[in-house]
Amino acid sequence: MIPRYSRPEMVAIWSPETKFRIWFEIEAHACDALAELGVIPKESAKTIWEKGGAATFDVERIDAIEREVKHDVIAFLTHLAEFIGPDSRFVHQGMTSSDVLDTCLNVQLVRATDLLLKDMDALLAALKRRAFEHKMTPTIGRSHGIHAEPTTFGVKLALAYAEFDRCRERLVAARDEIATCAISGAVGTFANIDPRVEEHVAKAMGLKPEPVSTQVIPRDRHAMYFAILGVVASSIERLATEIRHLQRSEVLEAEEYFSEGQKGSSAMPHKRNPVLTENLTGLARMVRAYAMPAMENVALWHERDISHSSVERMIGPDATVTLDFALVRLTGVIDKLLVYPENMQKNLDRLGGLVHSQRVLLALTQKGVSREDAYRLVQRNAMPVWRGEGDFLTLLKADPDVSKALTAAEIEEKFDLGYHLKHVDTIFKRVFGNA
Repeated sequence: MIPRYSRPEMVAIWSPETKFRIWFEIEAHACDALAELGVIPKESAKTIWEKGGAATFDVERIDAIEREVKHDVIAFLTHLAEFIGPDSRFVHQGMTSSDVLDTCLNVQLVRATDLLLKDMDALLAALKRRAFEHKMTPTIGRSHGIHAEPTTFGVKLALAYAEFDRCRERLVAARDEIATCAISGAVGTFANIDPRVEEHVAKAMGLKPEPVSTQVIPRDRHAMYFAILGVVASSIERLATEIRHLQRSEVLEAEEYFSEGQKGSSAMPHKRNPVLTENLTGLARMVRAYAMPAMENVALWHERDISHSSVERMIGPDATVTLDFALVRLTGVIDKLLVYPENMQKNLDRLGGLVHSQRVLLALTQKGVSREDAYRLVQRNAMPVWRGEGDFLTLLKADPDVSKALTAAEIEEKFDLGYHLKHVDTIFKRVFGNA
């Protein structure tokens, strides 16, 4: 993660200070449970909380110890003992390093997901507001990048809302997937620590016990978690790419807000470039890239190794920090998006009525013309218009084969824009309910 694409609240979750504080809480909660089971003195558990809880962990001191002992958890425990004194001998009773590391990582991922869910709620609110604002703003619908049939800009935003609503559900599932705790000892058999300790720590840390941890929590959970972040990133890119297309000079139906004093190009003063959505496209690529190493982490030697560890030290912070930034940036883009209904109408009219071709085709079939013949007749009149040679309605009226089946009034009726918008309310009700 780099400061340019980071927000302080998410970065704080991954700071060494936060990590060591979580490590201490895991150890201290375990001591509470051990004290209740009579394994260690209750006074010792109390002392551990009092002295450790008041401690300010010195990251540089821990790093210095680690350089000597070559083990991060031992370095932390050594530093912790400097605060706690003799009662520190009861810390880490029957536990293994992965109990602390894996449980801490999952606590951090849960906290990160809670922030991502807040981001998602803000994005959904912005999409909903703008969708209703442009519920009946006509625009051209495109397929393959080519004009197809009319829709509304509100429907396009409703599509994005529905997509990100699914993304929110996936984030909830990701949080549930990753919210497990392991305090099970060297090979996960609880040989030297009672399972009730794990249950206590899990509850205290807002997690649930991992059914079988084998010392490390199975990494299929993390693979699913980061895969879901990748899907969310892909949805961000889809919407960002749409906005980039809409901002093209030849289209200009919508564009990113351009603030006073902003400059779009070092060379050309006239430029207003879609820099934010281009940035979002790039950030989405990075978040997706973190999913693959997470999947490769699933296969460990026998039941356990730490080949996953170095990967997760990178992708945990990077994926969540980047996605957090991207969601907030996209929310700002949507919130301030400049929309140009007049350009949408101009583009709708650009092909001289060809967007109504299907209605004419269907009308001909309803009058007894075979679909093949109807298609031929409509296309015969459409292609000159495509080349800029006339108006579709005029050509259809002048075509004797079309006129045999349809009156001039019937042809004109097929060019009613409102026909295409008659079910917008139904679509909005499906997406937003009765809001």
